[in-house]
Amino acid sequence: MRTLVSFLCCMLLFSIGVNAQNSADCRSAIPVCADAPILSFTDGLGDVDDFDPDVIRQTGCLEKGSVSSANIENNTSWYVFRAGTDGQIGFDIEALPALGTTITSEYDFALYGPDTDCADISNGTAQPIRCNYEVNSTNFTGVGVNPENGQEGAPPLTANQNTYDEWIDVTAGEVYYLLINNFNTNFDGNPEPFSLTFTGSSVDADQNSALDCTLRDEFLGLDIIACEGDPDITLTALNSPAGPDIATVTWTVDYDDDGTIDATLPGTGPLGAELIVSSPTSGRYFVSILTTLATTITDDILITFYGIPVLLPDPDGIVILDDLSDSNNVEFFVDGDGEYEYAINGGEFQDESVFMDIPPGLNSVIINDKNGCGTTEPIEFLVVGYPKFFTPNGDGIHDAWNIIGIETLTDPVVFIFDRYGKLLKQLDETTIGWDGTFNGRPMPSSDYWFRLEYARDEDGVQVANTIRTHFSLVR
Repeated sequence: MRTLVSFLCCMLLFSIGVNAQNSADCRSAIPVCADAPILSFTDGLGDVDDFDPDVIRQTGCLEKGSVSSANIENNTSWYVFRAGTDGQIGFDIEALPALGTTITSEYDFALYGPDTDCADISNGTAQPIRCNYEVNSTNFTGVGVNPENGQEGAPPLTANQNTYDEWIDVTAGEVYYLLINNFNTNFDGNPEPFSLTFTGSSVDADQNSALDCTLRDEFLGLDIIACEGDPDITLTALNSPAGPDIATVTWTVDYDDDGTIDATLPGTGPLGAELIVSSPTSGRYFVSILTTLATTITDDILITFYGIPVLLPDPDGIVILDDLSDSNNVEFFVDGDGEYEYAINGGEFQDESVFMDIPPGLNSVIINDKNGCGTTEPIEFLVVGYPKFFTPNGDGIHDAWNIIGIETLTDPVVFIFDRYGKLLKQLDETTIGWDGTFNGRPMPSSDYWFRLEYARDEDGVQVANTIRTHFSLVR
């Protein structure tokens, strides 16, 4: 009887204060605050791989398990909230009966934050800071204290079979994402409701300021970063403060986010209150809602799709800044404005696109999109340069000296001298290289000088270039 009364109370609060729909994706999480309980529901059977007990202690809570195609967002609702004050926050998730039925649902949750990107949640980079999948002997799970039996929350990922986790300490302005999952093995076909109520000392002190309720005015959600090829994104006006008083809904888009509306888009669903955004149509999307009370409610959201990084076409994608020098420096230019990181020759990734002291010869670079949207295959590039030394001892390693990549130069000629300026050898692009001899006699270990003459294309004009420097012969 207690749960039915609670359900009816929540329905009353819901109808006068909060309008929340089921949200199936972190990117379209419903913004909420603490001024009233939130009522929502889930449909369908839960997925045991969402909270895999075999790996939960090692990975943090959510896991796709051995099923690579499993979806951790199966049969879930997503919410996002922003701390309004410093302090302590918790929440109660209460399973409620569908009208005329008994409770058949069992809710689990995972909380991410502070300020975690949805992209990091989707690609598995981010781990929950609180989560609970324990079998529930009460109708409640959450963070803080179970209101049904007074059990205090335990540290997350402990093996005490506690359905509550310990409080979180928040700082004003921090954003958190909450996933609520219904794991149910006896689903009877009816949507299964639950209530979400925020608790904690911050809520007790001031319910209206504990969470930043202005976030709820951004009812389309926070800006979204997605990957090309991701499932469609559904924007909904049904989460707006207009509630049931929606009269008409108008959707528009600014594809370049330059302040100019490019198109008016048809909505879907009741009153056209939903908009389906498919990859890769990036842009800032706007909604204008006219209510039956003749008021207008608006919101906008920026959606950006990223793909696997692509270098700009030659010669702009890979620029050799200082080849044929003591320091061969290279810079890479990607066609796009995402966040990228770069690795040379199988080394560690770095954020900077400029690499110093690249070895002469054939090298490779790998570029990774930091939003989790893909990594390139190794891309090979040639750095024209010269070895600083060679060892002509017949072991097949560094036995001859030449300009590496000389065949890519225009009309190259190399002159090699001893320290007294005597010409020892002349090379071109057809010559294997200098073997360290002069008139058939091995030259001693020493420094030797060379002069390289070649032409370089500069803006369509062939410009003569000369380089003079030295290298070492080591025996």
